[in-house]
Amino acid sequence: MSADQKRADGVKTLDITLLGRSYRVACSDEERDALLKAVAYLEGKMNDIKDSGKVAGTERIAVMAALNVAHELLSMRLGEGFDMGEAKRRISSIEAKLEAALAKQEKLF
Repeated sequence: MSADQKRADGVKTLDITLLGRSYRVACSDEERDALLKAVAYLEGKMNDIKDSGKVAGTERIAVMAALNVAHELLSMRLGEGFDMGEAKRRISSIEAKLEAALAKQEKLF
């Protein structure tokens, strides 16, 4: 469950819950959906670790989940998985080439 709030200094916050513990995090309206998806993903990772019964204590579960997520991220960046940043750069490059080619074609008509 989450709840939007606004602090006295005008910064928007979002109340989130992970493994039964509540946290308040700064979050703009534009970032809200992405943050909620991240919370759901992390909650799933933490529950998987908790349900395995191999790790006890919320803090240890959180650290193990953080290590798992960091490993996934680094695997993606190091070529063991899909690198979204590189894909976006390649798409931008292709778009620029297409726009240049289309601009030349427009001059013909």
